[in-house]
Amino acid sequence: MRSVWALAAMAALFVLTASTNTLAGEPKQGGVLRMYHRDSPANASILEGATYSVNVPFMGVFNNLVIYDQHIAQNSPDTLRPELAESWSWSSDNKKLTFKLHQGVKWHDGKPFTSADVKCTFDLLMGKSQQKLRQNPRKAWYSEVKDVTPNGDFEVSFDLKRPQPSLLAMLASGYTPIYPCHVSPADMRTHPIGTGPFKFVEFKANESIKLTRNPDYWKKGLPHLDGIEYTIITNRSTAILAFVAGKFDMTFPTHITIPLLKDIKSQAPNAICVVEPTNVSTNIIVNSTSAPFDNIDIRRAVALALDRKAFVDILFEGQADIGGTMLPPPQGIWGMPKDKLETIPGYGPNVNANRDEAKKLMQRAGYGPDKHLAVKISTRNLAEYRDPAVILIDQLKSIYIDGELDVVETANWFPKVARKDYMLGLNLTGNSVDDPDQSFYENYSCGSERNYTNYCNKEIEKLFDVQSQETDTAKRKPLVWDIDKKLQEDVARPIIFHARAGTCWQPYVKGVTIMSNSSYNGFRYEDVWLDK
Repeated sequence: MRSVWALAAMAALFVLTASTNTLAGEPKQGGVLRMYHRDSPANASILEGATYSVNVPFMGVFNNLVIYDQHIAQNSPDTLRPELAESWSWSSDNKKLTFKLHQGVKWHDGKPFTSADVKCTFDLLMGKSQQKLRQNPRKAWYSEVKDVTPNGDFEVSFDLKRPQPSLLAMLASGYTPIYPCHVSPADMRTHPIGTGPFKFVEFKANESIKLTRNPDYWKKGLPHLDGIEYTIITNRSTAILAFVAGKFDMTFPTHITIPLLKDIKSQAPNAICVVEPTNVSTNIIVNSTSAPFDNIDIRRAVALALDRKAFVDILFEGQADIGGTMLPPPQGIWGMPKDKLETIPGYGPNVNANRDEAKKLMQRAGYGPDKHLAVKISTRNLAEYRDPAVILIDQLKSIYIDGELDVVETANWFPKVARKDYMLGLNLTGNSVDDPDQSFYENYSCGSERNYTNYCNKEIEKLFDVQSQETDTAKRKPLVWDIDKKLQEDVARPIIFHARAGTCWQPYVKGVTIMSNSSYNGFRYEDVWLDK
């Protein structure tokens, strides 16, 4: 078995190789990148999506105002690059962000891109337009934006209620494409129109998604590929066998477990594989406003019952990370230091002592050896959800909780938890930016659509605002750590672990970079080429 250090070295070497592929030869034009897709997204609208099952296949259809450098694995403020915006500037009071826009950009249907499209996009996201998104999971990102104001066709300003340095980071997310004014949200679900390197061809639910090269792409010479085709295969083992057999050029990004990665390398030794943190936490969502989990003792007992190391050892052969809300360092910029993390109840190494305390809390709530609590544990019908859910059920038996697995299809999962139609759930939370504002406001603010647990603490929310306005990273980090610690102590959404996962591709696929602290931001594929 490879050591963690060996895998880290392999990842580091890969990043160097991926970013310098073109040095080995000029990129070739042509060819269709064939990839399997892990499941069938509900629709094609990234703005309405709550899963990277949407933005993996459709990010290449669009452009952002700004984007993280697609050749650098770790997203950070230093890797922000202009895209539809050719430049940006802050006002002296840091309450206005102004973008100068590229001219001559056209939508896939030939209409010109202007500042009006930027305003339309963010009016949609902020809920200010007459047309409405069916789901708006990232509305909380823009709660501090007063208005988006065009100044002519090629300049636009974001007017803020207060300073928010993280706004640029959120605008660079793969979840923040610019939509056209002239296409309705309903049409964007079925036939998305963008300005990006690839044009939408078709989406057949449970079968395939196809994109074709945009011959009029405003970035001259790109993309190199003629198209991308995703075949939807929900069984991971079946999909991997097809990759090994050469039917696919690339696996679904960050979809391969550590054990399966070893199988791929044994059967396809020439395949290039990399393991990276995904900035996806596996966590427990608890419906805290309905019995029995409106009882804080039961919620705390659940958190105390967790043996996080067992999850990591069983599912990842030790190669995953234990942390709080924010991705642990060094890949994560904002994660709590280990010594602070271990002061939180349930994070210490003595699992038996934690469970003894959990049993006392359960008994105080009226449960015990002769009276168990029966609950349905809901989760999404994907292996990366089901597998940890089974371990969770086993661990909860130790504190008088008998769990029954309730498996929900992808199209129904996010609507189900958004309307709080569950008791206890095993969930994966993908943080599409490694920044506290994205995670705190989206997942824990009182009115957010993605606050699946109904957690609401107005005092904590005030602290969200304090850290959000701090421009000095060194001063902001301790504020973030204190908030993260409080969220874990409040059992807002108990974090079990932060996953690491593998991606593999055939050796003739060139120019791929897998993001190490938010893979959601790296699916443009405009620089990828096939050396066949």
